[in-house]
Amino acid sequence: MPRNAVPSLVFFLLLAGALSPGRTVEVSVWDVDVNSTQHAVFRKTLYANTTVFMKFRGVIGACDQNVAFNISWYLRSSVCYNEIFNTPDNKAINMFAMEHMLKEGWSGFYSQGYVYFENCLALFSPKVYYTDFNPYQPLASPTSDASNQSLIWPDKPDLGAVAKAWEDSPYLFIVKVQPLFRGVDDEDEDSATEHLNFAFTMKVEMKGPHDYSSPADWPQMMFFMVMCIVYVLFGALWLFWCACYWRDLLRVQFWIGGVILLGMLEKAVFYSEYQNIRYRGDYVEGAVIFAELLSALKRSLARILVLIVSLGYGIVKPRLGTTVHRLAAVGLLYLLFSSVEGVLRVTGGFYGTVALGANLSLSLIDSCVMWWIFISLSQTTRMLKLRRNVVKLSLYQHFTNTLIFSMLASIIFIIWTTKVFKLVDCQKSWRDLWVDDAFWRLLFSTILLVIMVLLRPSANNQRFSHLSLIDDEDEDAEDAKEPMLNEAFAGMKMRGSKPDASGSQKFLSQEDEDLKWVEENIPTTVADLALPAMLDEEEEILKTQIERSKME
Repeated sequence: MPRNAVPSLVFFLLLAGALSPGRTVEVSVWDVDVNSTQHAVFRKTLYANTTVFMKFRGVIGACDQNVAFNISWYLRSSVCYNEIFNTPDNKAINMFAMEHMLKEGWSGFYSQGYVYFENCLALFSPKVYYTDFNPYQPLASPTSDASNQSLIWPDKPDLGAVAKAWEDSPYLFIVKVQPLFRGVDDEDEDSATEHLNFAFTMKVEMKGPHDYSSPADWPQMMFFMVMCIVYVLFGALWLFWCACYWRDLLRVQFWIGGVILLGMLEKAVFYSEYQNIRYRGDYVEGAVIFAELLSALKRSLARILVLIVSLGYGIVKPRLGTTVHRLAAVGLLYLLFSSVEGVLRVTGGFYGTVALGANLSLSLIDSCVMWWIFISLSQTTRMLKLRRNVVKLSLYQHFTNTLIFSMLASIIFIIWTTKVFKLVDCQKSWRDLWVDDAFWRLLFSTILLVIMVLLRPSANNQRFSHLSLIDDEDEDAEDAKEPMLNEAFAGMKMRGSKPDASGSQKFLSQEDEDLKWVEENIPTTVADLALPAMLDEEEEILKTQIERSKME
């Protein structure tokens, strides 16, 4: 990878992260307070044969008995996900009773109906059976007349049912409540309408084959269930390793255990929320906010974990020194902005200026973290090469190759999601929207698994501890004393040595033999090719000379 490609790659990831959509879980139960002529708009992806229920409740005394109500509804499906979910309410209301497509090729179907209630007593009656489901018809082209073809359901509606979905698709359901004064002339109707006295609650439910769960959320719930099981297995495996070698645990291994525990809690909380929505139709806002905050904490600690492994904490360095403050600052900033973004997405304020700023900040922090990771890996691998530590060098080469593979997979996935979900006029791949969130969780789980395997507790933990590097420095100090010993015993015959052909003594230490074996048998890896000299060349040459002088 050329050096000038790194800023371009960071900018690309920053832009793609800023354009990522904020998607929330779809609810299936709504309560709307009605006290005037009103339109209510509901959006949801539905399975075929999902039934739409509509009920009304209120206090009889708070409603004038001379007021009648005309309740009409309009159910519309579309092959375009963005037509249903990206159309604002004020424009969606104008689609009420529309029989044609918004654009050529945005095909779908529609169905509409109405019912008349003579007074509030009839409106609030719990035993209201609506008429048979009205037939649904295909939307006509914008340039042609509406089609007369209609399809009718063979079954009868249930109690309170007004419509039924005809296929797996995104749906727009619009309800219009129109109060009317009985016994008033048309001329006086407008003036009488101004003095209407009524207030009630309209409840809309959409229940299908998987209870209240939608076809867009069902795969996501299954994913969280599988990932919860996976993290339980991660935790059990890590706990078993730690129990077997608890005397030789490294500090970084406690970080790994903490991230596994948070990941397990995060997946369990999200799965429980999806289950709650499946059986209740709505979510508890406080519980979802807690899940988002827990997810933000887990993602922050996950990035810090990858950073401290890249820096060599507990393996190459006994402590991080002043780097701890920078790690804490990055973690706290990411936790802050990710918490704001998650809370705004749950509360419905995701498309505001604050949410955009939080999303851009998250993308910027992620880009900086990625840059810092690869710079740290470059420095750590150079230090290990200079220290001639073959075991740790092999470990970090595997870790670096894993991160490079993850970065390439991320770039390919970002290009795919941008092409499929954003740069399209009609978004037809709505069934794959759950992948946009699941991919990143699965990608980090893969990186976490690699870290677990490479840094797992074992009987040879001390081979990966930073203490071995200190021992190497002591050996270098002992080697520095050898010339003084040779001068002190000059002229004395050394019985344990044999002269070679040139008469000189040949001493090959085990360390020299290891270095020679490394140079002859370890080829240049993907890590050496992918990590260029991103530091200043003069400073790097100076550091290299200092390290070599310590070993000579």
